[in-house]
Amino acid sequence: MTTSQEAGSGTARAEVVLSRLQLLVTRKLDGLLQGDYAGLLPGPGSEAGESREYRPGDDVRRMDWPVTARTTLPHVRRTVADRELETWMAIDLSASLDFGTAKYLKRDLVLAAATAMAHLTVRGGNRIGAVVGTGPGQVAAPQRTGLFRRKREQQPVPEQAPVMRLPARPGRKEAQGLLRAIARTEIKPGRADLGALIDLLNRPPRRRGVAVVVSDFLAPVDGWSRPIRKLGVRHDVLAIEVVDPRELELPDVGVLTLADPETGALHEVHTGDAKLRAAYAEAAGQQRGEIARALRAAGAAHLRLRTDTDWLLDMVRFVAAQRHARTRGTTR
Repeated sequence: MTTSQEAGSGTARAEVVLSRLQLLVTRKLDGLLQGDYAGLLPGPGSEAGESREYRPGDDVRRMDWPVTARTTLPHVRRTVADRELETWMAIDLSASLDFGTAKYLKRDLVLAAATAMAHLTVRGGNRIGAVVGTGPGQVAAPQRTGLFRRKREQQPVPEQAPVMRLPARPGRKEAQGLLRAIARTEIKPGRADLGALIDLLNRPPRRRGVAVVVSDFLAPVDGWSRPIRKLGVRHDVLAIEVVDPRELELPDVGVLTLADPETGALHEVHTGDAKLRAAYAEAAGQQRGEIARALRAAGAAHLRLRTDTDWLLDMVRFVAAQRHARTRGTTR
């Protein structure tokens, strides 16, 4: 098969997958999760409205002190939801996302999450845009190593990985074009700079909106924790973490030769060793715990999608929990 034929086949597959996703999302989510202008993270707007008496559970940061002083009763200022919401997504398509051992590949979940976000937010004149990052396209030459033996020499990595910016535009046709561009993006070897990708959502400064980061967050936490904290100062942030079960634990299947898609290194792992599997699960748990703590410190809502579960059901449960917490007057 020639390169042009391969590209055509990949485009056709992306169109089919995207069509099925849009149909599935529309059937399952339409009429179930609508009603607020803040998409997956429902909340009040920024425009001041009328005042009312304080009730237990109200946010004290919205106290209306002039009215409280005049009436001698505590009042809070209501806010009017913005009539136009701007949502930006940071889509990580590093080589580690082109992996999956269950129902889906991780990149399929990335596209599914982007499709759901587009469906939930692009209505009523709302705009949605994205920045998409992938690997630099160069990796180290494959080398075979022993058990847990790390390769000492690394090939130099290019200074900047390619990033595609898709401007925020209103309308369903524009949203579908954005999703097609994401679906057709070729995943290249190496890892995208997740910190730099998130930082693109901070530049240029935009009015308050929703920022969504979709990634497996396997990049070093120190590289992206500060940009996502900065992002959370102005925007409602949703972090969608994509996980495969083999990244959490190893099955007992004998000796495996594993290839790192980002570095090209080969590792032989004897999965029959119970201590090795326990050490792997413990290290994976610590890694995921560190990711969760960094996202919590940034004030981001955290949704985890797994390749071995019903991602749509997980998303519905997450949104329902967010809305339930909001109606009780609680804050994240």
